[in-house]
Amino acid sequence: MTLAALNIVYGSPASHNGSADFAIIEKVIGHISERHRDQPGLNELAAMTGQSPDGLIRLFRRWAGLTPKAFLQAVTLDHARRLLVDGADLLDASLELGLSSPGRLHDLFVTHEAMSPGEWKAKGAGLQIFHGWHDSPFGPALFMVTERGLCGLAFADEPDDPVTFDDMARRWPDATYSHAPGRTAPYVARIFDPAEWRADRPLRIVLIGSDFRIRVWEELLRLKPGRGTTYGAIAQSLGDKKAARAVGAAVGANPISFVVPCHRALGAGGKLTGYHWGLTRKRAILGWEAGLPSRGD
Repeated sequence: MTLAALNIVYGSPASHNGSADFAIIEKVIGHISERHRDQPGLNELAAMTGQSPDGLIRLFRRWAGLTPKAFLQAVTLDHARRLLVDGADLLDASLELGLSSPGRLHDLFVTHEAMSPGEWKAKGAGLQIFHGWHDSPFGPALFMVTERGLCGLAFADEPDDPVTFDDMARRWPDATYSHAPGRTAPYVARIFDPAEWRADRPLRIVLIGSDFRIRVWEELLRLKPGRGTTYGAIAQSLGDKKAARAVGAAVGANPISFVVPCHRALGAGGKLTGYHWGLTRKRAILGWEAGLPSRGD
């Protein structure tokens, strides 16, 4: 098995109130997605969330580093999606869109290990997986870890959601699962706290899947900071231009959300296609990244 150190990017605010903030953000994004052509104003967005206009601005700035208006631009403009596909980084995209704050591009050092095909075919037999639910900037999150590192990260609308757990567990049906939030908690801080993104202490992840899926996930990990890609581009990089549909399935089956940045995979022409944990959450992650201070601040 080969260990490889790779740089990947996320945005993360200096502080947040986790799921409590995201519940409001999610409602706003849903409304924006449905009414973006009408360009809903601050008063309308505040009224629908029970916030004052100033309170909503403070919440957005705390959570995403953007005003609601700027966030509206970041998550709805087709031009932003085209810039990602054309290879412009998020800093360039945010500047061209006139956002109030350019996109921050953080390097998160990740060491990844791929389990052997034999181990994957064994469906997790003999594998001990520890799991725990934790708060995150994008709602309740289920973490799964092995002795060798993080193997699963999923988002849900409610904590302790059995459907989300079953969805993850069926990927490795013969593994032994133990509820151990104490084992998973350190990974939460490591992933969502920028102060913990250190090259001298890389985040260890374990990729468990078929050979093809692991190759797709590795391509996602190779994305340059702040860049998006398409299913077709990944297929081409794997040497099979006709495999875009299979690539899409592999992206959708990515078990380590956010860390393996499947949210940066777009459809043809930059279309924001579906996301296993909800398109609204995908919009939130992309908008959140675009709103953080630029590298070097």
